Amino acid sequence: MSTVPHTAMILAAGLGTRMRPLTDTTAKPLLEVAAKRLMDWQLDPLIEAGVKRLVVNTHWHADQIEAHARGIGGVEVIFSDEREQVLETGGALAKAAPFLGKDPTFVVNTDAFWSPCDGEPLVTLADAYFPSKMDEILLLADKERCLGFGGAGDFFLESGGAISHRGDAAEAPWAYAGLRIVNPALYAAQPVEPFSAFRIWSDLLPNKRMHGVPLDRFWLHVGDPQALKDAEFWLKCFGK
Repeated sequence: MSTVPHTAMILAAGLGTRMRPLTDTTAKPLLEVAAKRLMDWQLDPLIEAGVKRLVVNTHWHADQIEAHARGIGGVEVIFSDEREQVLETGGALAKAAPFLGKDPTFVVNTDAFWSPCDGEPLVTLADAYFPSKMDEILLLADKERCLGFGGAGDFFLESGGAISHRGDAAEAPWAYAGLRIVNPALYAAQPVEPFSAFRIWSDLLPNKRMHGVPLDRFWLHVGDPQALKDAEFWLKCFGK
């Protein structure tokens, strides 16, 4: 029987500030890369992997996101309305907790994806998730095998799969690839208010309750207009 979570939380409420002026009139997840909406680069692999329910949070250009998501076939779509206040990466899950249930859940950013674009990395991530050993497991991108990411890296990966944050180190080899599996009960126990997922992570990391799995694909991070152009060019030349 598949271990793939049946529910995915799609983080689609961001303001898209770094993508302006493109996001002045269009929600960032709906910008097109290679004739495909940015969020669809993640949704297609999720559905291929077996996800049956999408919980989508909305804030900036919420009506646009809802109209697009309603057209997604083959899955149940539920909206978590953050029009009054954007709740960040942790608060979004706290508010959506009644929709997420108690089983492990995918949490997905909408500004990054991989190529070739398929569901295999999701299955690999799910197969590596063991609730007895971990509360969250992150998909990790190799900094040397990506486009659009200029940061110093986020995590170190231990031989047993546990991860540690870069902290004061000058750099780390792995970047968070924007997709993880979480224990939603951790967020359901939090107040519904704006907070970062790091509120949860700060407890999990030192206790080795956060693990990671390397992404065996080329990773594209699309955070600003130049990165969008670069991704378009890369997919035209090298994408499959």
